Amino acid sequence: MKLTKSKQRVADHGEVFTPAWAVEDMLDLVKAESERIDSRFLEPACGSGNFLVAVLRRKLRTVDTRHGRSQFEKRHYGLFALMCIYGIEMLPDNAEECRRNLHDAFMNFIGLDEDGRWSRATRKVLAANIIQGDALTMTAYGGGAITFPEWGYLGKGKYQRRDFDYDNLTQRASFEGTLWEHLEEGDIFTPTRTYPQMTVQEIASE
Repeated sequence: MKLTKSKQRVADHGEVFTPAWAVEDMLDLVKAESERIDSRFLEPACGSGNFLVAVLRRKLRTVDTRHGRSQFEKRHYGLFALMCIYGIEMLPDNAEECRRNLHDAFMNFIGLDEDGRWSRATRKVLAANIIQGDALTMTAYGGGAITFPEWGYLGKGKYQRRDFDYDNLTQRASFEGTLWEHLEEGDIFTPTRTYPQMTVQEIASE
């Protein structure tokens, strides 16, 4: 794998890609979390998705171990694993390549998609989860705050989505060890939007 796309991009953006062996070694440092279906990972400079694809593959192995006997559960928990992966990338071609790589990894996992709805739903999820923007200023491309969806799998093919501003999400850790840590997140953090429960077909049609 090439570690750079061009000298100019390195000079302009400091763009250097992490080799696969280094990605796996680093993820092994958080092995349990990287393999947990519902653990949430954010890569603030995700490039073409080297880290995020590796995390997804680990999560999908767990899905296969736990739910592989049921095609219904395998697909729905697999999509939930993907829903828990997030990225921010400044360069538009990298952001699109990251979405495409994650999409392809998931579709290879679930197999035949007879009517295309799983592919469409996956693309909708990735359009919301992989953002072109600046993680330092917390702004999306074109201006405005970065917003991420928090997805939940409710079982029986139903998902819940709530959107939060990125800067709001980064404040969650600051409450640990304070007088407010006993409060529920809902008492402190308010979503910018809450969606009705959705099926894969409904996500695909959004």
